[in-house]
Amino acid sequence: MTPTLLDTDLLNEVLKQKNANVIQHAATYLTQHGQFSISSITRYEILRGLKEKKATSQQNRFEAFCRNTEILPVLNEILDRTADLWEIGRQQGMQPKDADLIIAATALHHGRTLVTGNTAHFSWIPGLKLENWRNS
Repeated sequence: MTPTLLDTDLLNEVLKQKNANVIQHAATYLTQHGQFSISSITRYEILRGLKEKKATSQQNRFEAFCRNTEILPVLNEILDRTADLWEIGRQQGMQPKDADLIIAATALHHGRTLVTGNTAHFSWIPGLKLENWRNS
């Protein structure tokens, strides 16, 4: 398996441990790479949801998970690439979401395959490699 970046939706599934395909892919990935990688935007999106639900025990488990996870920061170079992607999307008549674009730009910047169940959100992005652990 090549190095990946987990999108927020797939990280949620890894944390919930309900989809057998996701569980198998995650276990194989951890065996080969030792830890997951996520964008700091993904960390924010998960944490925001847990705080909104006031899910304190889940929040504590998530914070422990993050201590063993590579969290890639949003650098200026990533934001510059995000702006380029936004422009490409708009030229194609899309209204891409900023968080999705930042996550995609992070994957591109670090040469990672983006693992997502929302492939339609990202399939138009030039050079971005995608995997969907739900289906394969």
